[in-house]
Amino acid sequence: MESPLALNTIHPGDCLKGLAQLEPGRIDLAFADPPFNIGYEYDVYQDNRDYHDYLAWTKQWMAAVVRALKDDGTFWVAIGDEFAAEFKLIAQNDLKLTCRSWVIWYYTFGVNCKKKFTRSHAHLFHFVKNPQRFTFNENEIAVPSARQLVYADSRANPSGRLPDDTWILRPQDVPGGFTPEQQTWYFPRVAGTFKERAGFHGCQMPEQLLGRIIRTSSNPGDVVLDPFAGSGTTLAVAKKLGRRWIGFELSQKYQRQATRRIAQAAEGDPLNGGLEPILSAPRTPEQTSKAWLKSLITRVILEAFTRASQGASIDRVLADPELNQRFCDECAEMGLPGQPADWNRLLLKLQDEGKLTCPSFPNGKGRTAEHIPRKTTTDKRPVATLFDPSL
Repeated sequence: MESPLALNTIHPGDCLKGLAQLEPGRIDLAFADPPFNIGYEYDVYQDNRDYHDYLAWTKQWMAAVVRALKDDGTFWVAIGDEFAAEFKLIAQNDLKLTCRSWVIWYYTFGVNCKKKFTRSHAHLFHFVKNPQRFTFNENEIAVPSARQLVYADSRANPSGRLPDDTWILRPQDVPGGFTPEQQTWYFPRVAGTFKERAGFHGCQMPEQLLGRIIRTSSNPGDVVLDPFAGSGTTLAVAKKLGRRWIGFELSQKYQRQATRRIAQAAEGDPLNGGLEPILSAPRTPEQTSKAWLKSLITRVILEAFTRASQGASIDRVLADPELNQRFCDECAEMGLPGQPADWNRLLLKLQDEGKLTCPSFPNGKGRTAEHIPRKTTTDKRPVATLFDPSL
């Protein structure tokens, strides 16, 4: 019997009541970013429960999520230092889940603390119901290895390697999400349901972080659940990546705003934020793997074009000063080395090579456009110098 709850919807109300209505075994992937019980003033939730009461509630909603998961389903949970160990014990001992990874989400900046080291991390638990059978798409998330990135070692696997279990967040991955007066982790996390002075915040967790999780632990067409939908980031990313989705949100206000946000997203839309922080990684001079660099820069150029073009052709992006400025700004923001003229030439070259033929990248034949050089990255070498002319 099908669940009475509609998919591709954020249902208003308590997630415990909503999860109870879900058919058992309905969900392929769940991601939860629950309240941390650290005293924030939510609009409709009290975040200062007694220790034992909070853990009893945590066990309830986690058990409800596990009930909704398929036998080969995956459950990711984000939590802070205060209850990370307790969450892991509940999942393993009480709910009989297997912890595949304990990921440390590290951000490269933080607010100074008094008489303690600056907080610069959070915890992401990767649980599975069946350790012998679960989705893990390693080819979807491979990153360049040190052999490729630093040493240009011919023994390197050209497909790259799996990421480490420490993930990096940079300021540009959460635009406007980190301010001096807020804890860098808590501010973007809570703003989906916290009564913010500035109102609704459109990007609480980085889309690229959710993209890595969703690509890894689900397939197109799978059902993704977020029991604490907040600003809707998880579900917006799921929609962009071609997954079905369902969520719950206690605050009706943010349920409505998140629903509007998701309605503006479309399958195939690029995710917000940089692809990877690896562009700024150190490398041995003149020892960079040219094949890998070509692949990476191609990805960055395509993403920058998609974000900037607004459906326009390549001709239009090159000829229109405003669109071209936007394209060059995107390239610079993602750390692409070189000058704007290099980026425009590479865009034309990718078109000539037939790499802009999918629906996300509108075609448009045409050659050159005048371009006034604008801001560049710290690497002053033109992109073209990173490759052999024959590449």
